[in-house]
Amino acid sequence: MDAPAFLVLGAGAWGTALASVLAAGGRRVLLWGRDAAALRTLDAARENSRYLPGIRLPASLGVIERLTELPSDCTEAVLATPCQTTREVCRSLAAAAPGVRGVVCAAKGLERDTGRLVHEVVREELGATVDVAVLSGPNFAREVAECRPAAVTIAADSPVFGASLLAAFHTSFFRPYLSDDLIGVAVGGSVKNALAIAAGIGDGLRLGANSRAALITRGLAEIARLGVALGARAETFMGLSGLGDLVLTCTDDLSRNRRFGLALGRGAAPDAAAADIGLVEGAATAPAVVALAARLHVDVPIVEQVAAVLAGRSTPSAAVTALMAREPGAEDRAWRR
Repeated sequence: MDAPAFLVLGAGAWGTALASVLAAGGRRVLLWGRDAAALRTLDAARENSRYLPGIRLPASLGVIERLTELPSDCTEAVLATPCQTTREVCRSLAAAAPGVRGVVCAAKGLERDTGRLVHEVVREELGATVDVAVLSGPNFAREVAECRPAAVTIAADSPVFGASLLAAFHTSFFRPYLSDDLIGVAVGGSVKNALAIAAGIGDGLRLGANSRAALITRGLAEIARLGVALGARAETFMGLSGLGDLVLTCTDDLSRNRRFGLALGRGAAPDAAAADIGLVEGAATAPAVVALAARLHVDVPIVEQVAAVLAGRSTPSAAVTALMAREPGAEDRAWRR
């Protein structure tokens, strides 16, 4: 029997790149987005000229304008829409395509109002009978779409579903690794966006390489503390979806979150910086992380300062001063609350 087709929800850079990976691996893929006219243009040109200009789309990658038209053999979906739209998209999917039995969460972040991770929102909306996985790692969409070598972690709640995803996503240029720690993989991919804003602020202030390395290391401690408090395994954060993704996002200007922080460090207002850069997931994630950490009694001082700057309660320079003035403590406390 032929392998099931994939639906990829989200026709931005990351959704298009993941759809291309699946198509390169031999799967039939349908790409859906909110803008039907843009989808038709993408299909006719065989190029996502807005998000991935110059990159030819595989022949087996098609588009679908209405979820109600999803073919019956398309039973697996990749959710690559922005984090804050997850609940709405899941409700549309459940109503229009009840035949989807497995969902891969590729968006990163926490729901602003509830503090839920993306896979938790999916589970709430689609129910316990749908298999859920989280895909995260140190990847920029353009490099993936250009078929440059990359690796990713896929955490699945079902060993059978996880094994099928490993086979589907494995190509000559894209190497997935399997995990069963959905919380850890999701937390790593989410909190790092807020920390990348902090790294950008530091570089915008010209604080230097020492400062950046310290921020990445202490930021990893904040990710791990929060993740462990939620039930994740500490060792997950030393992998691709933790340390790997954090280093990538904090050090390369392909990261929108880092570029946003650079603009703030150089004196731009948050609204002006966001208008220039576009979607910055870390801006919504930072206050959600702070609220969640407070409920769990977890210390996240770097993310707290990012949230304070975004809310206008502090400035980039004052945030750095506040962090450096904190009472010194033992480093091995990093992995405890």
